[in-house]
Amino acid sequence: MDKKGHVLNAVLLAIGVGYVLEPSGDVPTFVAIAEVSMPLVLGALFPDVDTAFGKHRKALHNLPVLGIFLAYPFFFGNLSFVWAGILSHYVLDMLGSKRGIALFYPLWSEEFGSPTGVTTTSRFAEIVTIVVTLIEIAVFAAFVYLLPQYLPPGLELSGVTTMI
Repeated sequence: MDKKGHVLNAVLLAIGVGYVLEPSGDVPTFVAIAEVSMPLVLGALFPDVDTAFGKHRKALHNLPVLGIFLAYPFFFGNLSFVWAGILSHYVLDMLGSKRGIALFYPLWSEEFGSPTGVTTTSRFAEIVTIVVTLIEIAVFAAFVYLLPQYLPPGLELSGVTTMI
């Protein structure tokens, strides 16, 4: 996916996550969307920084980088939901593009993708982005409503808390 696809993914994901956290459709919903949108967009764009200094889809497109951002809120109390943007970037690059990503880099350079992927210039690229985003929102909703015990501490159905 290109930057446009990752931004579209992050914006739609923020709207979906906001509605999952606060489904009322009024002011609390829009506050939840506002609270998650910046971290999700930052996280969704961060992995492509590797185009400037490293091996694209390797240097910042791997599980060790995701682990660092996933652990960061637990140790420092900030950057929550940036990891979710990064994870959505990885999912979109794996499912939405032909190339895939090197999940285990630097230990292993093999790139993992999916046969469902399309090229960034494909006329189906935006449709694939939207479908992948809807799947991501559905998975998030499943965790919130069906498996809340697996959510990070501080994330509650009753609203967006200081963890975000």
